[in-house]
Amino acid sequence: MSTDSEIIQRSLGQPRAFAELFDRHAGSVGRYAARRLGPDAGEDILSETFLVAFARRRSFDAAWDSALPWLFGIASRLIKKHRVREAKHHRSSVESAHREEHVSLGDLEGTIARLDAEISTRELAPRIAALSAKERDTLLLYAWGDLTYEEVAVALGVPVGTVRSRMNRIRTRLDPTRGSRRERVVSEKEGEVDGRFRTRA
Repeated sequence: MSTDSEIIQRSLGQPRAFAELFDRHAGSVGRYAARRLGPDAGEDILSETFLVAFARRRSFDAAWDSALPWLFGIASRLIKKHRVREAKHHRSSVESAHREEHVSLGDLEGTIARLDAEISTRELAPRIAALSAKERDTLLLYAWGDLTYEEVAVALGVPVGTVRSRMNRIRTRLDPTRGSRRERVVSEKEGEVDGRFRTRA
């Protein structure tokens, strides 16, 4: 079976070959985009991701057999742009609503649906929302995109060490008791060692 890299290289001379890449990865990219933005906007991001990928296929690093991290990177940037546009539209809608002294129930339901699609666990919602955009992208590419740290690094264009440090910070912020539990275990172990030494002395 051809690698993604081979398909992309072949598509430079035979553009129709790029369809193989879509067939192979559209499901993963589409599910990720839908979870971030909801099904309708997710479909738009999926289509746009492969249009951008096709236009930029000459820039793909042929050293990578899989194009999935590259595709997730494109999708993540498009999602970020979508959110910026959505935020501007939301601010405009809110200002308009204040002027008209009413809020559309449909807009409210749509916003709630998008938030529900983005946040899988309600208890973690405030903590996930409090993450920076870079940390949130890192977390969701890892958790929803099912990428390795190395693939997340490729997708975001950062060193793998940056991904590791972000994930450590994210784990601490999502589970604040994690650090205290670790300190307690360490102190208990040190106490055991100290006790053994004191007994021997």
